[in-house]
Amino acid sequence: MDLKALIRDIPDFPQPGVIFRDITTLLKEPKGLKYVIDSLALECEKLENTPDYIIGIESRGFIFAPALAYHLDAGFVPVRKKGKLPADVHSIEYQLEYGTDTLEIHQDAIPSGSKVMIVDDVIATGGTAKATSDLVQQIGSELVAFGFIVELTGLEGRKKLPDLPCISLVEY
Repeated sequence: MDLKALIRDIPDFPQPGVIFRDITTLLKEPKGLKYVIDSLALECEKLENTPDYIIGIESRGFIFAPALAYHLDAGFVPVRKKGKLPADVHSIEYQLEYGTDTLEIHQDAIPSGSKVMIVDDVIATGGTAKATSDLVQQIGSELVAFGFIVELTGLEGRKKLPDLPCISLVEY
């Protein structure tokens, strides 16, 4: 399936010179959405270490991670922005292009030693995925893979990530 044909390009968003890869047009197509989930699941079945938990990064990671977890018979765990989770959390502050942000995970979300995969819609500069991988390390779990629908290769985000399997279904 040609995923690029289902992803809308929006020029000059969120700022001039940027082409935003809008996946909402992919999500509304039942065959496209099914293809994405099935393709991620198929790639995960090839992994040396099958994940026990799939972490979805707020917010669009929440679209794909639960469906993938369902396919893999794994648990789903959300990683959220600061102040969104109600119980005790582990937090990590990370650098953005213009400032900092904080991600959090419940302290009791994943048992120590569990195998974990991180899923999000896009990998661009890699900062959010890297911060999430640092959270996984902080809680004592084993990160086994990353999964993304879109990879913006020119931004070289993959270079920030640990040397693990990194699945992306479409590259720009």
